[in-house]
Amino acid sequence: MITTSQLRTTGRRSLHRMLGVIFASLVASAVVGCTGGSGDSFRVAVIRYQHETCTFCPGGDTEIEDWTRIRGPLHGDEVLESDDYIEGFVKLAEEYGDFELLGITSPYEVFGGSSRSWNSEASFEHFMGLILDDLRSKMPVDGVYLALHGAMAVRNVPRPEAEIARRVRELVGPQVPIVGTFDLHGNEDEEFLRWANGAFVTKRYPHYDAYLQGERAARFLRAVMRGSYVPTTATRKPPIITATVLQWTGRSPSMDIMERARRWEAREPGAYVSVFYGYPWSDVPDVGTTVHVLTDDDQALADRIADDMAEYIWRVREEFAHGEFPMPEEAVRRARQAVAANATPIVLADYSDRPGDATWILRQLIDQGVNGVLYAALRDERALEALADRDAAPGDPFDMEVGGFTGPPAGAPVRISGTVSFFESTELYERTAAIEFGDGNVLILAPAYTQITSPERLRFGSIDPDTFDVFVVKSRVHFRRGFDETDYAKTIIVVDAPGPWVGTTRLGALDYQYAPIDRLYPFGTPSPGVGR
Repeated sequence: MITTSQLRTTGRRSLHRMLGVIFASLVASAVVGCTGGSGDSFRVAVIRYQHETCTFCPGGDTEIEDWTRIRGPLHGDEVLESDDYIEGFVKLAEEYGDFELLGITSPYEVFGGSSRSWNSEASFEHFMGLILDDLRSKMPVDGVYLALHGAMAVRNVPRPEAEIARRVRELVGPQVPIVGTFDLHGNEDEEFLRWANGAFVTKRYPHYDAYLQGERAARFLRAVMRGSYVPTTATRKPPIITATVLQWTGRSPSMDIMERARRWEAREPGAYVSVFYGYPWSDVPDVGTTVHVLTDDDQALADRIADDMAEYIWRVREEFAHGEFPMPEEAVRRARQAVAANATPIVLADYSDRPGDATWILRQLIDQGVNGVLYAALRDERALEALADRDAAPGDPFDMEVGGFTGPPAGAPVRISGTVSFFESTELYERTAAIEFGDGNVLILAPAYTQITSPERLRFGSIDPDTFDVFVVKSRVHFRRGFDETDYAKTIIVVDAPGPWVGTTRLGALDYQYAPIDRLYPFGTPSPGVGR
């Protein structure tokens, strides 16, 4: 079924949780002298509030109804089964056997994900009210775990994740440790660690290690609650901003930056080194690269590591912040050459399309006569509505313009004449359509920006992804999880878009109002003193 990388199934997680509970009960029976703050266990609140916000994307502010369209807020154990970071945290907590986990009412996900614009202040206050009311009802607690993203943007709230930590701190008091986990695309500075005791950030993109960061957060939080670790922090912000397509950790220098962080952690017991690469399509004051270092009561070491990391990132800034990719016409020409050379399957990764309705590649595929294409997926809620109005069914004819409706960045609508082969609800959407057209081509229509991360997500209805030569995906890096790093696709072509649009590497063309783009490399003049 069509889904995003954010949508997780709960079957595997529920099984792990059940086995963890059994194991934890055995461990707990053998625990001697547990030092938990509430009887023989630590009461730990688990909160989830995540959004990667594209403030330059069209469509208006993200409101409460956008957060509840997929499903309502999570409650209790639903929170504990909702996310890979949380899954790792819960699994290790259960193995320790001295955690009592309290799932706190939390919002689920935004319909449209990272294609949605500013969160309204009203929506933020609404969900923070739910979170804090539920947390208050479960007091006292011995610790708090915040499963965050880092790139949320909220009207009139400059640093939302830090504000979440501040409000939680205000409620639980100064002695209760707070830890957060983050996506490496987060925009953070030292403000979060002013209110929280620790932060753990994924070191891989695609984010294979979200589960691992959850485990690390549990280990850290337990040590702090037991009094065996005294969190000491250092933060640096190398003045660099990069487009996310350049942040793939399968290639240098991004690979080398994260390896340097792991090397410090291996050399210095008790040191944790996290790097945020930032999310440039959030127009916020703390946008860009950040280094967070945690040590056990050793400020000098924390500063030394933070300085080293910041200086290294600055040294490799030129390669890290620049990259060139073929425009659609050239990219499709290369795809034709790869087909002729039997270097298939081929992935054309439409890296810059944030809203999801860009048609540049579709137009070129048709104009250049490429066949055997599975286009997954084009956002067009209008076309889906038209199909619903006429009660469309497989076998019905299809003839209408699709895509290209959010403005110049999306290109122009493209007329598709073919046959409906699928029109049903899917795991994520109430309506999804598949249209057969041309010679062996299938166009998938979705009602929102959809990032496909593996061929298996396309195995639905009569579609067999293994029969196609060319895939078009709306993705920068996450598609590599299932198409590239599994060796499924023989040819990978990351495709640019004409024009200085949101989503491209040409960030200097965007109208930033709050981000200090004029002081960030390579689009501005950094201030002296790298990262300080």
